[in-house]
Amino acid sequence: MIVDFVDKTISIKIVYFGPAFSGKTTSIKALFSHLGKGEDLYSIESTVNRTLFFDYGTVTFQNEEWRLKIHIYTTTGQDFYIITRPITLRAVDGIIFVLDSHKEVYSRNLASWKELFTYFQESIEDIPIILAFNKQDLLDKFNPTEFLREIEYHKYKNVDSRYTAAINGNGILECFEDILRLILGKYYKYKLLSAVN
Repeated sequence: MIVDFVDKTISIKIVYFGPAFSGKTTSIKALFSHLGKGEDLYSIESTVNRTLFFDYGTVTFQNEEWRLKIHIYTTTGQDFYIITRPITLRAVDGIIFVLDSHKEVYSRNLASWKELFTYFQESIEDIPIILAFNKQDLLDKFNPTEFLREIEYHKYKNVDSRYTAAINGNGILECFEDILRLILGKYYKYKLLSAVN
């Protein structure tokens, strides 16, 4: 989080993270479309519409005095560009971890979750995270409870979970609202926002 007292702007960074084909780009596109800002989203894609580096856009909310500027990114899911993921995650305030709910790719979600841990290690417990069980429109899905149990979800006070179907926008706005709630709640708890309230 960056607080600019001159411009009266609070800037925060949210990143969509998860395995390849889980729906990160579809999720961010659905969010920006819902907010009426589809034209403000930028993507660096390959010739087959795969994310090369990241998707990026900003959303701004204004009250009487202060402006909240939210920078939103996706990481690439392709392992060939794995080196770009930790760069995109730098200075992140909150993560929406997008899972592919296909039964057959369960292990890919778990590997991606473990990869996320390697970037933050013990500090992972300081970062608000929403687990977005995406592709809930499919019939052949794994049981989210199994995944939550395997990652020992109950140990983390900074992690919450939601169901999404990014292809039709279901649950996308709610995930965004939830990660904002967790981020702002964290900073308020540590008195980092008291000076601007």
